[in-house]
Amino acid sequence: MTRRGWGMVAALAWLGATGASAQTLREPVLKQVAAPHNYYWRELYLPQLTMGPSGVSFMPTSDELVYSMAGSLWRQRIASPAATDLTHATGAYDYQPDVGSDGRRVVFTRYDGTSMELWELDLSTGRERALTKNGAVNVEPRISPDGKRLAWVSTLREGLFAVHVGDLGAAGLTNVEPLLPLRRSTIDRYYYSAIDHSLNPAWSPDGQSLYFVSNPEVVWGTGDIWTVELANRSAPRKVLSEETTWSARPEPSPDGHRILYSSYHGRQWHQLWLTTPAGAAPLPLTFGEFDRRNARWSPDGKQIAYISNEHGGTELVVQRVVGGDTTVVRPTERLYRTQRGLLEIDARDAQGRALPVRISVVASDQRAYAPDDGWMHADDGFDRGLQRTETHYFHCTTTCSVSVPAGPAQVTVRRGFRYTPLQQSIRVDAGRTAKLVPALRLNELPPEFGKWLSADLHVHMNYGGHYRNTPQHLVEQARAEDLDVVQNLIVNKEERVPDIAYFRTDPDPAGGGEVVLLHAQEYHTSFWGHVALLHLGEHYVLPDFASYRHTAIASPYPYNGVLADVAHEQGGLMGYVHPFDTEIVPDKEQSLTNALPVDVAHGKADYIEIVSFADHKATAAVWYRLLNLGFRLPAGAGTDAMANYASLRGPVGLNRVFLDTQGTRSPAALRDALKSGRDFVSNGPLLGLIAGDERPGGTLRLDAGGETAVRVALRSPVAVDHLELVANGRVIRAFELKGERHDFDWSGNVPLTASGWLLLRAWNEHADPGVLDIYPYATTSPIYLESPTPAPAASDDARYFVTWLDRVIDAASKRDDYNTADERADTLRYLREARQRYVDLGEATQTSGSGQQ
Repeated sequence: MTRRGWGMVAALAWLGATGASAQTLREPVLKQVAAPHNYYWRELYLPQLTMGPSGVSFMPTSDELVYSMAGSLWRQRIASPAATDLTHATGAYDYQPDVGSDGRRVVFTRYDGTSMELWELDLSTGRERALTKNGAVNVEPRISPDGKRLAWVSTLREGLFAVHVGDLGAAGLTNVEPLLPLRRSTIDRYYYSAIDHSLNPAWSPDGQSLYFVSNPEVVWGTGDIWTVELANRSAPRKVLSEETTWSARPEPSPDGHRILYSSYHGRQWHQLWLTTPAGAAPLPLTFGEFDRRNARWSPDGKQIAYISNEHGGTELVVQRVVGGDTTVVRPTERLYRTQRGLLEIDARDAQGRALPVRISVVASDQRAYAPDDGWMHADDGFDRGLQRTETHYFHCTTTCSVSVPAGPAQVTVRRGFRYTPLQQSIRVDAGRTAKLVPALRLNELPPEFGKWLSADLHVHMNYGGHYRNTPQHLVEQARAEDLDVVQNLIVNKEERVPDIAYFRTDPDPAGGGEVVLLHAQEYHTSFWGHVALLHLGEHYVLPDFASYRHTAIASPYPYNGVLADVAHEQGGLMGYVHPFDTEIVPDKEQSLTNALPVDVAHGKADYIEIVSFADHKATAAVWYRLLNLGFRLPAGAGTDAMANYASLRGPVGLNRVFLDTQGTRSPAALRDALKSGRDFVSNGPLLGLIAGDERPGGTLRLDAGGETAVRVALRSPVAVDHLELVANGRVIRAFELKGERHDFDWSGNVPLTASGWLLLRAWNEHADPGVLDIYPYATTSPIYLESPTPAPAASDDARYFVTWLDRVIDAASKRDDYNTADERADTLRYLREARQRYVDLGEATQTSGSGQQ
């Protein structure tokens, strides 16, 4: 699998007549972290802005809590409905409180859009002081039982997560040092750094040892539970082998006899488990098809507090250890540090009808807000030249009320791509309600270009995030994004498959008549590239992953062509997802194993995500070469949205395909429109293209030497820099966009003489805050051209893929973990046959000048 390399600003040479260099200034949130795959560790490990609780610590009396919620710290008695706001920093958010054993101070993490630093709060005076100012990510602070030391996790060393310790006193934090030296594992890892991390520190009751999670020689998990004596750090001891994902957080009981931790072992969701300091066989303490995480013992050892998402959002629960009765701690009475007012938002269309929408609210304190029971989401990156922090937003299905500090608030309302976004400032007075009724205006393509249904082909309803999603809630998200179709790709996250129970071959009834919700599959292999299996008519494909090194499923077999056959036997489709993060130069790649050109040569791939969680232009560059060789490969699009994340990789429908089904909403119509390429894909701009009487997916028959009547249309919620007609890999007409560059129509004659393909694309060089993606981009699928004049020679493209296949064959030949000799022989045969196809195409196009099959 390849995913966007966020560690640097990408500069890609964009194929076409412009020859220009396109650049995005969009960077990841917390770009100083060097661990790979930030869309995992940021959500699964680091605290996020949620309107419900996210972290908790007991006061010494065991009947009172300090917890984080909505970006502030709160104090509340378990038996009381009243919660007191302890912190409220302008433009910053507070998380992960840890109360000292004397009950006089709290150490916590503060995020300001740039870094996460440790702060200390004096509970008697309210005075705050910064404990770190190193610009790193500093999280999980834990005060020692005697109050003299602090343990926490910092990325101070090489951007990697590692436990640090220091003295905590009147001078602040001093004598800081890492708990352990950096260590490189001897095995190769994919989701985790080659250098071991250490996480989740917790003190033993006597303060002489620390428990933590680390991953020496662990390949597919965050790691095992370890302990080490502070006086003898050279001899850490493994307590328990436990491959969870970022959430174990081992907690020794006050009596020192038990270790409480969170695990999904053998299940789909995190629950609470118990082991001992000696690593006794663990047993579950709680059960349920939802998460219980971030658990803490009460000082008297009689209760456990934890964060649950049983009801979708996050809530704080206290459970009695003996008996198991629970109390949900609800802050129904909130005592704020700032004067507040209520902002009521009631979005409507031009006819006055209520609209579900996506809303961003930034109040006078430069913090983001949502309804108290809403799901707050945050973007995964932003352009620091345009924004001071990432965009936060929530979905509103009806009128939404948001409590905000008094003063001016900035409100942005969006709904998909067809509606013009609205931005407005409104004043909210203390103790009063300010009402905003935004009216969103449609800005659609003319109907002659197609009858479109918008679909996100790549959504994960649940993927280990803060929230627990359901089909009903996913449909609400889709409605707020003006999305007609959702393909929920059920997939493993390491050893679990969170949504496996939802798989079905017909549309989910939760969609009603408004949203078509389909449960499909993503197949994981880090060797051949990830693929989606859509419209499966019989069964989910198991084991759901292949080529997981250092496991019992290490073999590169089955290759993706085998999966395509399984999908096709069920009447389904196979498509390549999030393909390429950078321009692919086959003879210069450090490693090249992606099998897209292999499966295209064999006719197994039904579509490719051109707009996806990858670089759209780099992916399109490969796509153009395949089209030049005569392969008819439609464009698809999918967000790879983890729809239960708080730090979301775009909202559902960020990347979508518009399918011309002539208004039919059946799965068969959707399948046929995608497979035939009657579509365009986009993360914002809407595109219309007609050449002659043909639209994308059609075949236009040309007369030699003639011109063709062409119509194009653009409608976009954001300004567009470039709109271009591309034929056989070359820009044949660049349209000049003027004014606000949101709308454009053109018709005229275009010289089209050779066989091949024609498409329309729109793109920008830079990120736009209105599109939560690396840059705005859209393209139609091709209109295929047939003419007495052959297509331009594509021998260079054939050689490109021959070199590509040489690299793939070499890598596959060197693998020593096939289960059988037959697996190896079948895999290499399949690869070599594809390579020969490109050799033959290169020879044919060299002699005839035609790239047609």
